[in-house]
Amino acid sequence: MSTFSFDGEDVTAVPGQSVGAALIAAGHRSWRTTRHAGAPRGVFCGIGICYDCLVVVNGTPNLRACLTEVRDGDEVASQEGTGRGR
Repeated sequence: MSTFSFDGEDVTAVPGQSVGAALIAAGHRSWRTTRHAGAPRGVFCGIGICYDCLVVVNGTPNLRACLTEVRDGDEVASQEGTGRGR
């Protein structure tokens, strides 16, 4: 098992699991807001075509949660609009 931080909360993931899958398994459905309306977003397509699931991982914004593999000790944060962490 791997453990990572999401907005300050410890989340457990299985090896090879994506950030998006781990967040959904932990009960999180949204982790990004749109830049104009502030509408909540999470996994939409789940295969890396859209950009609804963007997160900030270890200070790097705009990573697709559905494609980013969890690594033990990662710090994941919700993202506002085009790249600011919350």
